[in-house]
Amino acid sequence: MSARTKKEIRRPRKLTDLPGVGPATAEKLAQAGYTSIAAIAVASPHEIAEATGLSENMARKIVVAARETLNLGFKTADIVYEERLKVGRITTGSKNLDRLLGGGVETKTITEFYGEFGTGKTQICHQLTVNVQLPKEKGGLNGKAIYIDTEGTFRPERIMAMAKAVGLDPRETLKNIIYARAYNRDHQMLIAERARELIEEEGNIRLLIVDSVMGHFRAEYPGREALAERQQKLNKHLHTLARIADVYDVAVVVTNQVMARPDVFWGDSVVAVGGHVLAHVPGSRVYLRKLKGNKRVARLVDSPYLPEGEVVFAITDEGIRDE
Repeated sequence: MSARTKKEIRRPRKLTDLPGVGPATAEKLAQAGYTSIAAIAVASPHEIAEATGLSENMARKIVVAARETLNLGFKTADIVYEERLKVGRITTGSKNLDRLLGGGVETKTITEFYGEFGTGKTQICHQLTVNVQLPKEKGGLNGKAIYIDTEGTFRPERIMAMAKAVGLDPRETLKNIIYARAYNRDHQMLIAERARELIEEEGNIRLLIVDSVMGHFRAEYPGREALAERQQKLNKHLHTLARIADVYDVAVVVTNQVMARPDVFWGDSVVAVGGHVLAHVPGSRVYLRKLKGNKRVARLVDSPYLPEGEVVFAITDEGIRDE
């Protein structure tokens, strides 16, 4: 291994090892949720200052020092390629859907599933919380999951049925899923921030689900006059999720609602809510729609490296499967 590569993967140290960070400042940072150098490195000085009460100048020095410690600067593309080879993937339970996603749901990025009611968004989320616990040779990551439920649709009994179908102990499977019910937009954003701390504490969380990401934002910001504030808050929330995915090598999955476009007279008039802010953040966007019976269609609408495509999968008693 080259010296350059070793430098790239150098592990974080204690907060007090950062220049200018003594025990008192380290305690302020930890109380605000910044318990690791990685968390500080991907934050902005304004966020650090706002959360800790430190001056913006001091916060900037701390952030710069954290980034230098982790070497978050330029790197050659061959190193990026080597890092990409280590990206984990979680099987959806459907080979068709996995193929559409390039092998499954990826870590280090956000994957969005959107569609009308009953198209399988929550079913996919339930299945992923089970499959992430499988060994790697079976399409899992030997990991745990965090499930943020904004609409009250999480069903542990469905998890148990899916776990039994793949040979996992249903009760142990439930113990490896950390659940939180978000009751409003602020609560949802707070839970997402807390998720970062949980990931650092637990050490083996490989999946974070938000089902659904837009529900509270859509309900609490009605009308065009509230749109700018809504998008600003949504943007902050999505970037929190994106940082968690990238820094902690976690697969982040969000579901989203849809709305009809009255100006479309032919073709599919359904579009995901959230506007351009939501459209730009996820790595992959998958549009789900119903067919007859238990069949569903998944169409990859956007991806940074995968071609657009469409596959059919099924929702069975055992979970997500091929038709």
